[in-house]
Amino acid sequence: MYELIKRDGNARRGRLHTVHGVIQTPVFMNVGTAAAIKGAVSTMDLKEIGTQVELSNTYHLHVRPGDEIVKKMGGLHKFMVWDRPILTDSGGFQVFSLASLRKIKEEGVYFNSHIDGRKIFMGPEESMQIQSNLASTIAMAFDECPSSVAERSYVEQSVARTTRWLARCKKEMARLNNLADTINPHQLLFGINQGAIYEDIRREHARQIAQMNLDGYAIGGLAVGESHEEMYHIIETVVPELPLDKPIYLMGVGTPANILEAVERGVDFFDCVYPSRNGRHGHVYTNQGKRNLFNAKYELDDRPIEEGCQCPACRHYSRGYIRHLLKAKEMLGMRLCVLHNLYFYNTMMEEIRDALDAGEFAAYKRKKLAGLQGE
Repeated sequence: MYELIKRDGNARRGRLHTVHGVIQTPVFMNVGTAAAIKGAVSTMDLKEIGTQVELSNTYHLHVRPGDEIVKKMGGLHKFMVWDRPILTDSGGFQVFSLASLRKIKEEGVYFNSHIDGRKIFMGPEESMQIQSNLASTIAMAFDECPSSVAERSYVEQSVARTTRWLARCKKEMARLNNLADTINPHQLLFGINQGAIYEDIRREHARQIAQMNLDGYAIGGLAVGESHEEMYHIIETVVPELPLDKPIYLMGVGTPANILEAVERGVDFFDCVYPSRNGRHGHVYTNQGKRNLFNAKYELDDRPIEEGCQCPACRHYSRGYIRHLLKAKEMLGMRLCVLHNLYFYNTMMEEIRDALDAGEFAAYKRKKLAGLQGE
């Protein structure tokens, strides 16, 4: 159940009550594609840096180790030793990114594994079955993610198919949640709004899925090549058409600035690989802008990544030492940068929630954005 605590303009402060605990929103989900955060970050680390929700990938876990194996191991929570909420995406975006290996039909998608080339079929029912085996807290509906620059006629057909697939997902999820051997019979289902950058298609699709009484709603197919202005406009178009009493998730977004702008427009959930991917390349986020720790100017710098930061890296290590680790290709360097970046994102979400609680989000956003322009 989603509880809307208060609104500050269009921004929303809420709580989502789940079988694995309460999620305070707005929230950033830390991305652990194959049931682990890249950069040697453990689930114990995730707790230390304030992670509320971990996100894993349906397609990747289906291919390896196999969702049946995860089920036999007691589900994803037990498998990766994490007792807080997990969201699994549906595999739809991976199908989009495997364009050269796929064939989309009404029943689902035929494609080849990126690992060993074996043929795989995934449709709405299969995606729900995989996610039920994984026993995540929140399952995402199986959709097609058309390119943001796709022809209008293709996007119309694709979105209509995604709507039909959503009805099948809902029916299959209800069936699975009633089976005796289902690990998580309280699994939630979020539907996904698509429509590329066509405002009218997005709006109509949002209206259609809003009537399906799902547990939450996502805006998909953004941050895939369109401009930031186009993305913000689509969010402004879609959010008013979705139910006020359900959480809204902007998939795969984004930078700290993107998140602040989307919170202002009414979004509750976020995920993005930026903090972990950038961290693995020595790029770290601070309130004074992004720093590249490979830069020679940090060679003799004995300060932490960000002074005053309470992350595990900043409490103990200097920029100079972390730069050395990165240059020497020591895993610890990547790990410390990823921990710092995820802590930065998680802490920023906490600051956003505090600002919303205090009715001061606009002032907080202005100050935060001004700082992020640094370096």
